[in-house]
Amino acid sequence: MKQIIAGFILLMLAVPAGADLADKSEQKTYRVPYRLTNTNHVLLRVKINGKGPYNFIVDTGAPALFVSTGVAKKLGVTANGEGWGTFERFEIEGGVILKDFKGRVENPFQLEGMNGLGLAGAELHGIIGYTVLAKYRLEFDFTKHKMGWTPLDFKPPQPLGLGGQGAPAGLDAMGALMKFVGALMGKRPEQEIVLRGFLGIGLGEMGDDVVVTGVLPKSPASDAGLKVGDRINKFQGRSVSSIAAVHRAAAKLAAEETARFEIERDGKVQTIKIKAGRGL
Repeated sequence: MKQIIAGFILLMLAVPAGADLADKSEQKTYRVPYRLTNTNHVLLRVKINGKGPYNFIVDTGAPALFVSTGVAKKLGVTANGEGWGTFERFEIEGGVILKDFKGRVENPFQLEGMNGLGLAGAELHGIIGYTVLAKYRLEFDFTKHKMGWTPLDFKPPQPLGLGGQGAPAGLDAMGALMKFVGALMGKRPEQEIVLRGFLGIGLGEMGDDVVVTGVLPKSPASDAGLKVGDRINKFQGRSVSSIAAVHRAAAKLAAEETARFEIERDGKVQTIKIKAGRGL
């Protein structure tokens, strides 16, 4: 009888645990492309209210989303008396979308300093902080060019102590000083924003081979004739033996640029040229 009761208790415990695992398995994880700046900050590309792309760095120490005053002005977003603005659509490359999201409209001293000295190697337009990051479980793998963003059932509270005063005077002065020094040194952040090339293919590995596992309908890859099952031997003239190798090369592909694939299909080798579409 004791064994039967013990087994019944274990069964009762196992049911909700299994259900919890099933719920977690249904969560969608977004694959968000990123790159490291010259200062080793994680840089993401975003569109705001349909405009962009803009360069934002991920900062787990920042209390909120910060959007530079210059970008907010272009978007027609005006901050309220406490320095907050509402952005109708904040879209991070990879599919993460926040609607009617509040952010600080200001130029943090970190951005002033890095942009003034051109330290990041790209012009920075804002910072993604706690109020955004706390809504997701983030997965970093610095050997890959994408990170994982899994939505959480958590609504972070609005940070306290952020009025309309900005950073302490000393830090604001430091940012302005670095900007001034950068001007004297002739340093300028990289102003040109190049749209990422879009191909529309999914890849997988079979042993040492990289194969096409999916082709998005009406995508550049589909129009060029790439098919599921094609084995990729070379990309842009270089041999590839892993998905990571293709991703690294594709990350450098700009919109309208031609990508050359040497593939093997039905035992025959052929070259397929794909004119990249316009990604984010």
